[in-house]
Amino acid sequence: MFKKIWRKAKYFMTIAGTEQAEEDGEEGMSLSPVLGENLHSLRQRLGKSSDIIMRRIILNLERKVEAAVVYVEGLADEKVINDHILSPLLKVKGTGKKDSVKILEYLADEVITVGGVRRTGNIDRLVSLVLAGDTLFLLDGSARALLLSTRGWEKRALQEPDTEIIIKGPRIGFVETLRVNTALLRREIGHPDLTLESLEVGAKTKTEVCIAYLQGLTDQRLVDEVKRRIRRINTDAILAAGFLEEFIEDAPLSPFATVTYTERPDVAAAKILEGRVAIFTDGTPVVNTVPALFIESFQSPDDYTFRFYYSTIIRWIRYLSFALSILSPAIYVSLATFHQELLPTTLLISMAAATEGTPLPTVLEAVGLGLVFELLREAGIRLPRPIGQAVSIVGALVIGEAVVSAGLISAPTVIVVALTAISSFVAPVQVGVAALLRLGLTVIAGLLGAFGIVLALLVVLVHLASLRSFGVPFLSPVAPLVPRDLKDVVVRAPLWAMLTRPKFIGRDPQRQSFDLRPAPPGITEQKKDSREKEGDQG
Repeated sequence: MFKKIWRKAKYFMTIAGTEQAEEDGEEGMSLSPVLGENLHSLRQRLGKSSDIIMRRIILNLERKVEAAVVYVEGLADEKVINDHILSPLLKVKGTGKKDSVKILEYLADEVITVGGVRRTGNIDRLVSLVLAGDTLFLLDGSARALLLSTRGWEKRALQEPDTEIIIKGPRIGFVETLRVNTALLRREIGHPDLTLESLEVGAKTKTEVCIAYLQGLTDQRLVDEVKRRIRRINTDAILAAGFLEEFIEDAPLSPFATVTYTERPDVAAAKILEGRVAIFTDGTPVVNTVPALFIESFQSPDDYTFRFYYSTIIRWIRYLSFALSILSPAIYVSLATFHQELLPTTLLISMAAATEGTPLPTVLEAVGLGLVFELLREAGIRLPRPIGQAVSIVGALVIGEAVVSAGLISAPTVIVVALTAISSFVAPVQVGVAALLRLGLTVIAGLLGAFGIVLALLVVLVHLASLRSFGVPFLSPVAPLVPRDLKDVVVRAPLWAMLTRPKFIGRDPQRQSFDLRPAPPGITEQKKDSREKEGDQG
């Protein structure tokens, strides 16, 4: 009881702390009206790096006024700086104003032609945004400065992600630039309720994190919880979406990820339209989405572009492949070691002949070959693509043939491990989890046989049923059972039959109208009469 009260109190104290931090966001060292002092303070903060450009200029107004432009070379677009900031400033001749503050406002409103203009006097805020690619404009006599949006570093071309290749559908993926990614999402969801909120994470990296959701459709409590978990992160660096994922997930010690990810804008848009929240991290092409469900691992964008009959069959093949990837070695070990009476006589004789003379027990054969397979898979991933493919294919063939010929490992074990390897690639999201479960189940099968496999599977199932992802049951809609949501789990129902969103996600359950099933055009009364007349004449 007291523990529960303490957790509630801690939660509200965290909320209050984040709100207070927001209110105090502009506190800190402020600018001075003297330009030289401001540049000295900025130089102390930014250091003596050669890519920090501080350009002093003289403005010929009613009187000569000294100003300065500060930006980071490579992060800011120098063409925009030259054409829309420096050139207009050096050409202006008069403002009709003598006060420096009013001159600054006039320059911001009528001279500088950059789209995004912000005003602030907080040095910490200025330094942070200059290092993010904005340009700082300082005017002598003013204790406030202009932050001009000039971000324009080199960007990678848009292309299809290698990890989520599909046959039908858009061939475009996210890149490492945050605003390019949010623009791709805007292109998918052209609705004004699409809301993007930015946060800053990482004391050293100052990484920009953006959460995206549909206002009114997404549960506001989910949005608040996502922001609370992100704001509580107090670390030096957030360099990728994987860093952020480990700080905000519900079960950090579980092998199953309760925060999923995607590199495709259409997938991120589809999840947002169900009521989820997407989390963009600047500098990485991966977008996290929450809450996550276990069933998502077996879904693909192609499921919704092919005919639903074929998509249903393919989805069941994924389920079967995942089961084979974790159970095949364990079942083989248990049958070969403890339950030979379950095998047909002919098969048992063949296996006995194949294993005769091998020095290792079956469980060590399966575990050893499984580790060799993981070694080859990792080598194929880390090496350059042409070399990696050759290593993985040639290595598997050579090693498999060599160990069988040398009599170190039996041929049935090689066949079982090969089947396991092929099956594990069908559901790539669960490759890591499948490797852990496969190893554990194989060892338990070697010790306890089928009883150990059943016992271990029950433990895994109980663990899965206990997981939550931002308050949503990880195994839903199977546990707890939601019959209406099984239309996208047991089968892939036709799109016109998917009338509702998942029960535990989003606020508005209805996705579309109830009368969208296609039908041939009706025969009008006039056509009926003409056909009846033709029949009478015939």
